[in-house]
Amino acid sequence: MGMKKLSLFMTIKDFIKKRPYLLWSVSELDSVSEEVIVEAVLNYGDFADVQKMIEILKIEKVAEIFEKQIKQKRNNYRPKIKNYFKLYFEKYA
Repeated sequence: MGMKKLSLFMTIKDFIKKRPYLLWSVSELDSVSEEVIVEAVLNYGDFADVQKMIEILKIEKVAEIFEKQIKQKRNNYRPKIKNYFKLYFEKYA
């Protein structure tokens, strides 16, 4: 029973392995950090990808990673994406 229950939960590594198109430049998806995954999903994923990532990592953690990233002098978020998720996390996280 315990093994079946564990298989119902997807890890963030399982999530990104099912979506290699989000990190097309990375060959070893096992070695990718949560920060890189968050950035890729927010930039290139669709809304279903974002919701699934939030389900796995929890919205507070995704918001924390995003906030840390956008406070850096240089980040890889396009202005519209950055603005959208800044407003999204302010409202829901």
